[in-house]
Amino acid sequence: MPDHRSETHAGSPPRVSFPRCYNAAADLVDRHLEAGQGDRVAYYDASGRHTYADLAERAARMGNALSSLGVEREQRIALLLLDTVDFPAAFLGSLRAGVVPVLLNTLLTPKDYAYMLSDSRAALVIVSDALLPKLEAALAELPEKPRVLVADSPLGESDDWKARAEYVSLAEVLAAASPHLSPTSTTPDDVAFWLYSSGSTGAPKGTVHLHSHLMQTAVLYAQGVLQIRADDVVYSAAKLFFAYGLGNSLTFPLSVGASAVLSAGRPTPAEVARVMREYQPSIFCGVPTLFASLLASPELETGVSPKLRISTSAGEALPRHVGEAWSTRFGSHILDGIGSTEMLHIFISNRHDDIRYGSSGHPVPGYQLKLVGDDGEPVPRGEEGSLWVSGPSAAAFYWNNREKSLATFHGPWTRTGDRYVCDEDGYYVYSGRADDMLKVGGIWVSPFEVESALGEHSSVLEAAVVGHEDAAGLTKPKAFVVLKPGQTPTEALEAELKAFVKQKLAPYKYPRWIEFLEELPKTATGKIQRYRLRA
Repeated sequence: MPDHRSETHAGSPPRVSFPRCYNAAADLVDRHLEAGQGDRVAYYDASGRHTYADLAERAARMGNALSSLGVEREQRIALLLLDTVDFPAAFLGSLRAGVVPVLLNTLLTPKDYAYMLSDSRAALVIVSDALLPKLEAALAELPEKPRVLVADSPLGESDDWKARAEYVSLAEVLAAASPHLSPTSTTPDDVAFWLYSSGSTGAPKGTVHLHSHLMQTAVLYAQGVLQIRADDVVYSAAKLFFAYGLGNSLTFPLSVGASAVLSAGRPTPAEVARVMREYQPSIFCGVPTLFASLLASPELETGVSPKLRISTSAGEALPRHVGEAWSTRFGSHILDGIGSTEMLHIFISNRHDDIRYGSSGHPVPGYQLKLVGDDGEPVPRGEEGSLWVSGPSAAAFYWNNREKSLATFHGPWTRTGDRYVCDEDGYYVYSGRADDMLKVGGIWVSPFEVESALGEHSSVLEAAVVGHEDAAGLTKPKAFVVLKPGQTPTEALEAELKAFVKQKLAPYKYPRWIEFLEELPKTATGKIQRYRLRA
């Protein structure tokens, strides 16, 4: 196995080296067996603990099973799996066999799955039994149906599917397969897997990643910035189908021989509290809306894991008050950062010894950034611009979508769609998505800035701000607010919130209207779907 090092040369960013013949699955697992560490725990899930030797055997059986089912090298298969050990086994087994897994969000609709299966042309689907009804509805819309393997899961309620000839039990197929499989001789630039973008601004896009991308993020971010260690236990509330969760629960712990906790259920405050107390993780990975919910929940009043040393946040920018409240209550910081499906993981981040809440921090070594204006030219420091990033984990392209590929990928640069300011100290401060920005009275207003101000009020759990036209047809900010438990929406509270924002920000930025909601519309990865609020 290659000994990865982040090499730095004068005048150039750090880079990770790879041999010409390289298979990411073998790199992530085999090194631990070769070092005599096969008995180390790789995963904890509802079925128990699974060592690196167990994982290696499961992955080999998976690769052999795919071959026995007629799946060929470079063909695509879809994974619609809950977070159990079957997910990393299926993912790594596919890569080991040279098959390309396409990771599907478990919270979508049958219509979404029908689109993704048709778009990806997956030859086979591996699905958790609890998700089979939605898959069946999707398959009914497809003229050509892929083979289906069904995995038992903690959330499955019925075994009726086992009597149906069109479905094959994953457990039975694995039991019949050989536990030995040499890795396919892929290269660092071979296509490894796909992730579908969250679709927060339209139809999801098949984002194509290579074998080298996994270890690039592990060395540059997880080892270099997060400082993950072999004795860490990682718990990611973000699921494995999400680029952020895939790194947190698979790439990062496996890259150093650490352990990860997998939970099949939704990351409610009660479920997060249970996992924290039972497994005592040292690294916790969440998203801003979850951190806010946890802080407002009585489930964690008595504390979290006593071994927790650091948390991470991504998906959207972490409001300053949420980060400060978390570190005060639990005695450990959140490393806020920004990543994307296109870049696979975080490329701007705070550091253990350099945390500035309210900012995304500094570029991760190995990644380069630029902020450009509407004219395409770099903006001066302190001015807002569109964020472009260059780095070794950038997706190769969007599948079957040349127009979007050309609009997003420009040579070594990837256009993120985020707007940022780089302040005088070199910290990157999030302003919002480019298509979410509002022009009020001829001046640009960041919805995120208004949302953060509202979030500092003691009655507000979370908020989203969009543009809304007044009687004169002029755009002004409108806020949608979710209150904390026990709070009641009233006209007096609405007036109080407007006045509160005026005290925090320039007066023209305050929301002219406030609508109270039970919950905000979000993608499964926690991003607010402002386009639905605008509609």
